[in-house]
Amino acid sequence: METLSNLESFVRSAESSSFSAAARQLALTPAAVSRNVAQLERNLGVRLFQRSTRGLQLTEEGERFLQAVSGGLDTIQGAIADLTTHQGEPAGMLNLSMPPRFGRLHVLPLLQAYQQRYPAVTLDCSFDNRPVDLIADRIDAAIGGGFELTPGVVARELAPAHVIAVAAPAYLQRSGMATPRTPADMAALDGILMRSPQTRRLQSRAMRNRHGAEMPLELRPALLVNDPDAICAAALMGMGVALLVLADVIQHLECGELVRLLPDWYGDAGPISLYFTSQKLMPAKTRTFVDFVTESFRQQQLAQRFSAL
Repeated sequence: METLSNLESFVRSAESSSFSAAARQLALTPAAVSRNVAQLERNLGVRLFQRSTRGLQLTEEGERFLQAVSGGLDTIQGAIADLTTHQGEPAGMLNLSMPPRFGRLHVLPLLQAYQQRYPAVTLDCSFDNRPVDLIADRIDAAIGGGFELTPGVVARELAPAHVIAVAAPAYLQRSGMATPRTPADMAALDGILMRSPQTRRLQSRAMRNRHGAEMPLELRPALLVNDPDAICAAALMGMGVALLVLADVIQHLECGELVRLLPDWYGDAGPISLYFTSQKLMPAKTRTFVDFVTESFRQQQLAQRFSAL
């Protein structure tokens, strides 16, 4: 594989018919340009120039080689110049992945401000409930939980994923049950339960209180689904009690559409994190997005807002 300096020396020498003129363009000495061309000729096994005291003249092989490489060399140099000019400036396609509900509620509102600050970045957002493989799927950054930290991937914690029990006021009125005080008091209530897409088993949930005590929460299975959005929709319709991440239902709680049961108890589903690949030369688009989201969560105190404590 020929070096760029050898090819540059050949093309510029051919254009000016002079090693000296090419050297001035390339900020090299004439001797260095001559050595680069001689090395290229040795590697190719052909003579590219006829040399004389009057200057340089391309051989027939040199003419063909010049036509083959000169356009490509200009393209390469243009690409290098573009990267150098925009070094450190966020630009290009930024591929993101996030859970559908959390992404719509809490990430999308941040993206408009990010795009206004960095207009040369195009955002490509995938909304998916499954953890993705950042490297294999060519994802620049992902937000969520439960990602495997494979080599080269790091996580920056944004907020807790605390699971709480919620129900619509209409369901609580219809059930006629006294306000439950512990998870054990919930066994007779209708449960809108999550079914694992892989095993089809019901996902159980251990709850803990502020003092560190733990207790399983068992509900009577009334509706089984495999999608968190469907669980939330069913809870809003008054079909039963749902166990959902606080961040996903906080707006419904604030407007009274849902009521939190067991306010002293919650389940810990781990942190909501921002995942990205660890690189010494991280693209500016990724670096600025990671910093922007982290700072936005801090300024808006979202970690405190999403905590069930």
